Amino acid sequence: MTEKTTGASYAAAGVDIEAGDRAVELMKEWVKKTQRPEVLGGLGGFAGLFDASALKRYERPLLASATDGVGTKVDIARQLGVYDTIGHDLVAMVMDDIVVCGAEPLFMTDYICVGKVHPERVAAIVKGIAEGCVLAGCALVGGETAEHPGLLGPDDFDVAGAGTGVVEYDRLLGADRIRTGDAVIAMASSGLHSNGYSLVRHVLFDRAGMSLDQHVDELGRTLGEELLEPTKIYSLDCMALTRTAEVHAYSHITGGGLAANLARVIPDHLHATVDRSTWTPGAVFDLVGKAGRVEQLELEKTLNMGVGMMAVVPQESVEVALTALADRGVEAWVAGEILDRGEHTEGATLTGTYAG
Repeated sequence: MTEKTTGASYAAAGVDIEAGDRAVELMKEWVKKTQRPEVLGGLGGFAGLFDASALKRYERPLLASATDGVGTKVDIARQLGVYDTIGHDLVAMVMDDIVVCGAEPLFMTDYICVGKVHPERVAAIVKGIAEGCVLAGCALVGGETAEHPGLLGPDDFDVAGAGTGVVEYDRLLGADRIRTGDAVIAMASSGLHSNGYSLVRHVLFDRAGMSLDQHVDELGRTLGEELLEPTKIYSLDCMALTRTAEVHAYSHITGGGLAANLARVIPDHLHATVDRSTWTPGAVFDLVGKAGRVEQLELEKTLNMGVGMMAVVPQESVEVALTALADRGVEAWVAGEILDRGEHTEGATLTGTYAG
């Protein structure tokens, strides 16, 4: 007796094209909210289109590009079933890198990889990305949703994105503008942002045995709510500050910690010193340190310690800069200064003891 068999199909292999089409329809309304006048066409084409004639007003336009993801923070979103905030993190990680050189964010594309397409879930992720793009002042011109059955579990996913910005050549910010005596202004983070979650998850879950639904008095909310707090997007704040005050450089405090990221914009003959006593890190940093008996230097090499962005400005611009940031609701303070390199081997160091 011959057994009846059915021919192989994409659906049988685990890829649901109809679900993918449904996800695209659900995300269209959110993508539309990010549109800038330079964007041509709509969602669904093979490529996003941006009218480059808008750059004619520049004498010598430089395009700035960046790409990034949000790391293992996506697992927190998966466990909590909350998908509409992780996109904020993605936009922040990409566009705040771009604005560091003084560039205006223009447009972004995203890549969402899932084990199984759940249309509403994918649309929620894109909703967060679109909302983040609005906060960064850029357009979401396209993206890709890929279904990888067999490689990812049905509820697993990851996100990545790439962005482009533009800056006039003679307004490019960076190390060559920094001078001895410049002030280092710190801008407060909204928490852990999107770095160090492998350490955080190991410490809080594996070692301390905590759970996401556990209320933590020091945090004033559940652990899950704290860990899923979206990364602050500084793009428009930094652009406004550059228009208002003289800025020599920015540093986006991401993986590697405050000192290492600040050192990336410090010239070889100078040194940045940052005084810990000028701020108190949020309670989550103390929680991670105590729960895992993580030494302070290790925390500082991994986490932002309450500072998400730094600006290097001349002393005469300090008051104007702080006022401009305060007017935009950004908590900021003078945290350090630029000195001659002297005997220092690193470009930046932290000194003193945290306040509080």
